[in-house]
Amino acid sequence: MVVLAELAFSTSDLAQVRFAVSPMWEVAPSFRLLMSAAAHPIHRSWADQVRPRMVAAGLDRGWLCELVPPAGGYVPDFLNPAPAGAAPTPAAEWDAIRASPTARVRQDLDHLARHQGKLGPRLRALHNDPQGLMAKVTGELETYWELALAPYWARIRAVLDADILYRARLAAEHGTGHLLNDLHTSVSWDDNTLRMSHRKQPLTRTTAGTGLLLIPSAFTGPGLRTRTAPPDPPQLAYPARGVGSLWTKRPVTQTDTLSAVLGRSRTLLLTELEIPASTTQLAHRTGLSPAGASQYLTALRNAGLVSAHRAGRSVLYARTAVAETLLQAASA
Repeated sequence: MVVLAELAFSTSDLAQVRFAVSPMWEVAPSFRLLMSAAAHPIHRSWADQVRPRMVAAGLDRGWLCELVPPAGGYVPDFLNPAPAGAAPTPAAEWDAIRASPTARVRQDLDHLARHQGKLGPRLRALHNDPQGLMAKVTGELETYWELALAPYWARIRAVLDADILYRARLAAEHGTGHLLNDLHTSVSWDDNTLRMSHRKQPLTRTTAGTGLLLIPSAFTGPGLRTRTAPPDPPQLAYPARGVGSLWTKRPVTQTDTLSAVLGRSRTLLLTELEIPASTTQLAHRTGLSPAGASQYLTALRNAGLVSAHRAGRSVLYARTAVAETLLQAASA
């Protein structure tokens, strides 16, 4: 049954409307996308790069497979703890998941069982011993993060931050009501009430807690996702603006000025890191020796221009936000 959710706002609730960027809100929808056999119109290039690494690590048959149903639907709320600040680190969110009360975990797993018909063997064990097994769950989350999202996070984060800046300006110029009306086609604001259509469950202040936490997402898809777990504020994850261009190749044509500062080889490596890559891959693509590429990458990492991420037996290097800014400035 599809219902219309109506979330009333008091003055106090309006005062507690805020934005946050949450790494964990990207985990479930991105994992679901990787497990799908269908090619995604936006994220296909990302999925083609990441899926082999995910399968090689065995993540296609681990905890996430049972926690994130591939066909859609409910994901346990304890996987999306309320962000304590505007941009919690992945480690902070894993700490919050590990600290989930036993009753909360069991309640969420019972809810998942009602949606799926039954729990898999891992989740039955987790239901019996949440505190003893939660470290294994978060360990797999860490592995997934390093393989699938960390090497691309600077690019994803830029899209999410840009969305928040756009919406903050809307609120500053036109008010919170206009901001909420602009979030999504299924959301409307009127008479101090936020209405959401096409929901399967009702949503009220009694069941949702105070305030509202708005979370832009790169992977959530065309719809909305919500989390209601009082006393936490209700969380509303919505598709961020600009996701359509997230993986578009960005040409870098003018790098002479940057080469004068960094050197030709280091600049060449930065331009080649449009896609995260290993030392061996970069050496092959640039003509540098593996030892030389490794030396230059270490220097770039020490300067904060690249980050390194463990992917099985390899290390993937990725441009940081600082490097992206430098390359954009050099091409302007």
